[in-house]
Amino acid sequence: MDYLDLTIIKAKELLSQKKISSVELTKYYLERIEKYDKNLNAYITVCTEKALNAAKTADEKIANGESGALLGIPVGLKDIYMTKGIRTTAGSKVLENYTAHYDATAVSKLKNAGAVIIGKANCDAWAHGSSGENSDYGPSKNPWDTTLVPGGSSSGSAVSVSAGFSLAAGGTDTGGSVRLPASFCNIVGLKPTYGRVSRYGIIAMASSLDTIGHFTKTVEDNALYLSVTAGKDEKDGTTPNIKVPDYMANLKKGVKGIKIGIPKEYFSKGLSADIEIPIRKALKKYEELGAEIIEVSLPYTSHAIACYYIIQPAEVSSNLARFDGIRFGNTRETFGPEAKRRIMLGTFTLSAGYYDAYYKKAMQVRTKVIEDYNNAWKKVDVIVAPVSPTLPWKLGEKADDPLAMYLSDVFTVTANIAGIPGLTVPVGFNKGLPVGIQILGPHFSEDKLYQVGYAYEKETEFWKEKPNL
Repeated sequence: MDYLDLTIIKAKELLSQKKISSVELTKYYLERIEKYDKNLNAYITVCTEKALNAAKTADEKIANGESGALLGIPVGLKDIYMTKGIRTTAGSKVLENYTAHYDATAVSKLKNAGAVIIGKANCDAWAHGSSGENSDYGPSKNPWDTTLVPGGSSSGSAVSVSAGFSLAAGGTDTGGSVRLPASFCNIVGLKPTYGRVSRYGIIAMASSLDTIGHFTKTVEDNALYLSVTAGKDEKDGTTPNIKVPDYMANLKKGVKGIKIGIPKEYFSKGLSADIEIPIRKALKKYEELGAEIIEVSLPYTSHAIACYYIIQPAEVSSNLARFDGIRFGNTRETFGPEAKRRIMLGTFTLSAGYYDAYYKKAMQVRTKVIEDYNNAWKKVDVIVAPVSPTLPWKLGEKADDPLAMYLSDVFTVTANIAGIPGLTVPVGFNKGLPVGIQILGPHFSEDKLYQVGYAYEKETEFWKEKPNL
């Protein structure tokens, strides 16, 4: 049996039928990491012993007739998730020797559902970046072409799923950090509604923008994963007491009669033809499936990137103040260039003479971005848009040009500014490289996003394409 073709749904079926064991499955992924990760650098820490012990426990539970949504399923976690007894570095040498004393809420929920934590995935240090190149442990590389970036900041998590190192992986999305790597690596990535999944125990970047995200091979797997992590958490005041729906219930209903909005501002001169061509094909497919395509306008899109890069560094400068080397952290190591840049930008915009001119103005623009989306929802059910303006770029290509790097987030930051959910789904290849779309919806409409994403995935099955390692 080729484990590389497994999805979570299929693996669960085989585990319950005792045709495979969690120990066998976990060993398979650990062996792939051992064989291929020297070249891809997806993991900072691999939890071999702990993972095999968890897999053994899962097999015992299955033998006893117990069940769990992710029982026996190997999962990777971005290295900013607190994991009890496992090193948590946030991709920074400042925390090189830090071991967490508790699990993040999302980690506790995954463990309670029976997931096997296989390791801590590489990421841009402190989750600062769009490419994966800002990690103090070296960049992760795109499994489709190792000379290219995999997208960031949840770079290692995306590479793990794409390269067959785990069946799923946890990431975070503050300005596109799940959706961009998912698009670049030919996998499914969800940025949930702000507050839908608890951030307790996740090292904070920008607290009004941060969301936990999930990488899987398929839309159905993603819906199952979210059903485990979503919900109210008393330890996170931003999680609302809103019932978690059955994300699998409407998955296969199709898109007949669904109104899909196309934001005209996203299909402008900045969008590469390499991206636009596969997306236009995807929209045509949606029309064939019975969806109605409607042009909408999000006029404040042009101001979103400037707005984001004021709010986010301001919150970064505040959150990173705790890493002073006194209470914890490695005092011999300092922040890297990108963290320093964001601390300085944020401190400047929050300073007495500039607060009104920058931060206050950015918060006013944020309100306008939210209004744009609210107006769009009066006409359409979801919005389909590009994730990145270009295909993945060469490692090092934008390293010396921070502004060019920031502009790669131009299509993704608005969802974080507005707090709405976004689902990235593969829509094909151009020049041999993956292309994804993001499906955006109103707050707490994840079930609708899955419905729309699944309809396209079922028709095309691009997720079955594998990189040649």
